[in-house]
Amino acid sequence: MAVTELHLQDHLTRLSLAPATGASLVNWQVKATGQALLRHSDAAALASGTPRRLGCYLLAPWSNRIAGGGYARPDGWQALAPNTDHDVYPIHGSAWLQAWQVEHHSQRRARLSLDSKVPFAYRATLDVELHDGCLQLDLQVTHQDPVANWYGLGLHPYFPRHADTRLQAPAQHVWLADEGQLPSRQAALPQDWNFEALGPLPSGVVDHGFGGWPGSCIIEQPSAGYRLACSATGAEHFLLFCPQDKDFFCFEPVSHPVNAHHLPGRPGLRLLEQGEVMSLGFRMQYQAL
Repeated sequence: MAVTELHLQDHLTRLSLAPATGASLVNWQVKATGQALLRHSDAAALASGTPRRLGCYLLAPWSNRIAGGGYARPDGWQALAPNTDHDVYPIHGSAWLQAWQVEHHSQRRARLSLDSKVPFAYRATLDVELHDGCLQLDLQVTHQDPVANWYGLGLHPYFPRHADTRLQAPAQHVWLADEGQLPSRQAALPQDWNFEALGPLPSGVVDHGFGGWPGSCIIEQPSAGYRLACSATGAEHFLLFCPQDKDFFCFEPVSHPVNAHHLPGRPGLRLLEQGEVMSLGFRMQYQAL
């Protein structure tokens, strides 16, 4: 399938996006060397038509999974059905599964937008900017339905994983599940999941949400010769996915833990009335080592 890409560049890096594929980021690379700063997407990945094979996609109006076939709103029940063929739960919202429109595109900036009717009416915008090797992503949603609803946001980037990849991302707790894969309680951080100091990724599989995150993160790739100094706004949680024997990992800045719609107090979610806005930003600064 032919996919139209947008291309941005500054003097250090270049970026490609696929507006029709959920406004996904395809590749972000160092201009001088071609070094991949997000997981490299080849022609087959782009032609697949799924954001799950690209560099980064958007999570709106919620992140990760929601159980129970939906959730309670102040004015009734919001029913949800599974939205993929690979998961029994509705996952990652609806923005990543729709084509976005290009509102503005220049050498260093782009604005993409989506007017969604599923699972309820909202408008989303993504502002993308490159400047001196810094990639800035600003995601905003405006609730357009007359009935108030719960919102959460996130980003789902895939990063290259090398033998010496190191991560610094301080958190206060991790969310664990008593049964199944959906978290139900907070727990103290085990030593190999404590990223207060810069250190290696865990050797075993990790697929968990972390809370009490101040929004700062460093991803260091010594053998590849660079680091990313990252900061988030509107995100007090992150999801870390480290699959076994893969050449990538995911560090996802999110506003709320998995299945927050069914957790006490709905941590990180916001109830938006018609016309109200929620936003999340993520800044990744490339630094050569």
